[in-house]
Amino acid sequence: MATQVLHVSADATAALTAVPSPSAARRRARRSADDGGSASGDGFALTSISWTAADDMGFEQWVVNGRRLGAVGRSVGWWIGDWLSYGNTRYGEKYAQAARITGYDTQTLMNMVYVAGNIDPLQRRETLSWSHHAEVAALESDEQERWLDRAEESRLSVRDLRLLLRKSRSRDKQLKVVHATAAQDHALVCPECGHAFESAKEDAREPRVRLAEAPSPGTRSRAPG
Repeated sequence: MATQVLHVSADATAALTAVPSPSAARRRARRSADDGGSASGDGFALTSISWTAADDMGFEQWVVNGRRLGAVGRSVGWWIGDWLSYGNTRYGEKYAQAARITGYDTQTLMNMVYVAGNIDPLQRRETLSWSHHAEVAALESDEQERWLDRAEESRLSVRDLRLLLRKSRSRDKQLKVVHATAAQDHALVCPECGHAFESAKEDAREPRVRLAEAPSPGTRSRAPG
C-alpha cells in the first residue's frame, strides 16, 4: 500500500498536536496571543483548542479541512511514538523529559512507543486508527497483517476487533488444552473444531485363539483316523 505523504505546516502541526490536557490547553490558549500559538489557512483559523471557519467557507473546502484534520489526528500517535523511540535510542530513555515537552503523561507515551516499535511502518494502515493497531501490537508480524487485513476489509470498529481477538485467544487456549490432553491419550484432534476422537489404544489382551467351528446340526463328526 502506497503511503500518502501528509504535508502540514509546522504551525498547524504544533497547534493540532499540542492538546495534552485541558489545563495545559488553557495555559497555552492564554499565551497564544503572545507566542504565536495559532495557525490559519484558506478560510479557517486554528489554535491548540479550536478550529474556526470563515463565514463564506464552501462545502468542498469544509470537507477538505475535515480530511486533513482526520489524517493528522490518526497520525499523532505514530509521530510521537516514532519520535520518542528515536530519542530513547539516540539519547537514552527520555520519557520524563518527553512528558514535559509534549504534555502527554508517561504511560501514554510508553503506549505510543510500544505500538510504534512493534508495528513496522510498512505494516501500518492509513484506513485504520492507531487504536486498531494497538489491539494487534502484541501479535507476531504475520498475525498482525492477517488481523489488520480483516479489520480493513470488514471495516471493523476497534471494539469489534477487540472482541474478535479475545474470542480467538480463548479458542486458541482451549485448543491447546485439548491438544495437550489428546497427546497424553494418543488421540486425534480436529484442527478446525478441536474435537478429540477416541484413541485406538492397543489393548494388552491375551492372544486370541481361533476356535474350531461347531458342527452343523445333523452332521457327524469325523472320527480320528
